[in-house]
Amino acid sequence: MAAVLHGLPCMARAPLRPLLTGGPVVRLASGMALAEQAQQLFESTVGAVLPGPMLHRALSLDPGSGLLKVRDRSFQLRQNLYLVGFGKAVLGMAAAAEELLGQHLVQGVISVPKGIRAAMEHAGKQEMLLKPHSRVQVFEGAEDNLPDRDALRAALAIRQLAEGLTADDLLLVLISGGGSALLPAPIPPVTLEEKQTLTKLLAARGANIQELNTIRKALSQLKGGGLAQAAYPAQVVSLILSDVVGDPVEVIASGPTVASVHNVQDCLHILNRYGLRAALPRSVKTVLARADSDPHGPHTCGHVLNVIIGSNVLALAEAQRQAEALGYRAVVLSAAIQGDVKSVARFYGLLAQVAGAHLTPPGTGASVEEEERLQELAAELQLPDLQLKEALEAVVGARGPVCLLAGGEPTVQLQGSGKGGRNQELALRVGAELGRWPPGPVDVLFLSGGTDGQDGPTEAAGAWVMPELASQAAAEGLDVASFLSRNDSHTFFRCFRGGAHLLSTGLTGTNVMDAHLLFLWPRC
Repeated sequence: MAAVLHGLPCMARAPLRPLLTGGPVVRLASGMALAEQAQQLFESTVGAVLPGPMLHRALSLDPGSGLLKVRDRSFQLRQNLYLVGFGKAVLGMAAAAEELLGQHLVQGVISVPKGIRAAMEHAGKQEMLLKPHSRVQVFEGAEDNLPDRDALRAALAIRQLAEGLTADDLLLVLISGGGSALLPAPIPPVTLEEKQTLTKLLAARGANIQELNTIRKALSQLKGGGLAQAAYPAQVVSLILSDVVGDPVEVIASGPTVASVHNVQDCLHILNRYGLRAALPRSVKTVLARADSDPHGPHTCGHVLNVIIGSNVLALAEAQRQAEALGYRAVVLSAAIQGDVKSVARFYGLLAQVAGAHLTPPGTGASVEEEERLQELAAELQLPDLQLKEALEAVVGARGPVCLLAGGEPTVQLQGSGKGGRNQELALRVGAELGRWPPGPVDVLFLSGGTDGQDGPTEAAGAWVMPELASQAAAEGLDVASFLSRNDSHTFFRCFRGGAHLLSTGLTGTNVMDAHLLFLWPRC
């Protein structure tokens, strides 16, 4: 189906063929054929963490007995099930949950991004939409992922539902990335504006995300275990789609169903560190003083079952299975890729050089210096789960095409006013690196895509590149370095070969960060 991005035509692409289910991999005739296969694998990665499949893996309901099973726990349903949710993927999660749970669901309230229903309708994602007579009330807010009055109204409606529950009730909580901005409910007398101002001041003075979350939780009615506390004594089952490296449940959406491990002294220490304690509004001082004198001490969440139902790890595992079915030797490198996109791109470029050398005849391999530099780059990135040694060993024994998989969320330091996203910028930088490190008689393709289908403020999910990118771009009058200096990767890929290298999936209805696929195919 042909598409147009900002007035520039994009190359039409035929619908993707189904993935092969077994047998030897077929020799691909061109880079475009390899790119189509790469996009198929990316789509299978996303498919593993779509709301429907995730919910059905996590929940099972016996219609006869009304017994709901969640992992190894069972809950008796008898018109006592309620639902709340917040996050970018929660609309689809709620639709799947209501279809599965049917008449057992009494009432629900969800908070989702502004415009998400219209976007899903436009994309034809009917399975991501609630039915016309749904028992779930939908609030849209947090435009541009910023807390606002609409999100505050949603948060208060969620709190009201939770507080009305009894010991006989079960509250199903659906959480995905973006949930923090969609659940803003400061503790009175703190106002939403005061909380936002304090957060911005801390960020401007260099506070990290952990410090910001500590302050947010302390001033929030629902974060840091507040929602779980509001729902007590009802049982709470929290189903979580993780968009955070390592899947820490206390960090995702600021942990509304996880007891906070921080206290008032932790908050005061942070405020002192950044010279803000004396300038605090009276309302903030009142809330912190009240918490400091709470005779009950920190709240616990013993009535809560928190379950990660979707993550980058699960998505990459599915991609690995699909790649192996296609005949690749597939290895997952890491699900925790972080750090500056420039360093990550250098790592992937050198990895392609070293791994590609292991696929070629003796004597054409990478030098000892290149292997040592790759190890140094890996150490600099400090990736806790990196399987570099195992991946290189697998390449040595592959004797055929290889697919190295990774995921995470690199960061881009903005220097220009161009348009792009971290996936398109990473792909463009890797393309430049591949041009500097000729891989020899090995075809190489790198793809980077956001699993939510949106890479920054663009319609693309990401892009794919090969070593010939820089020379081919130069032939079209496009200077890769110039586009990178402006952080203008999206404009580059729209212009380069008519947009054929853009990865365009549309909204997926899920989000487990990014997926990176590196393919190496020996020509001999």
